[in-house]
Amino acid sequence: MSTGLRSGQVAEAAGVNIQTLRYHERRGLLAEPERSNGGHRLYGEDAVTALRVIKAAQRLGFTLEEVAELLEAGRHRHGRPVAGLQERARAKLAEVDAKIADLTTIRTALIAAVAAGCDDLTACASMDCCPIPFTDLAEENRHAGPCC
Repeated sequence: MSTGLRSGQVAEAAGVNIQTLRYHERRGLLAEPERSNGGHRLYGEDAVTALRVIKAAQRLGFTLEEVAELLEAGRHRHGRPVAGLQERARAKLAEVDAKIADLTTIRTALIAAVAAGCDDLTACASMDCCPIPFTDLAEENRHAGPCC
């Protein structure tokens, strides 16, 4: 192989830095590239596609380990669909929904703390009307009005 993309070209085309490219290569997410006569790494266009897929999957919340599993399953399908992406996407969606619910609870507590005028965390925590749920973040509407 005498033609191909050098590391910098692949990284730029995929929107990553060279260290990310090398890291994914070390982790086995990218195939080891050919070498030029001068010893430079030479990648095919498939490396750019693979990096874009990895980054997109990460933006969707998949860990690198999960991405590696999905890529490995895709490599061994031999022209047949491989079960896994739909199942994993559903599981990831459930994780995201749980995080959204947690963040909504946190947001509600923070809004209540701001509305109550809480300015001293320690003093607020010792008052019964404190809206910050120190004992149970899921507990809502503990206060009856402004207090702190």
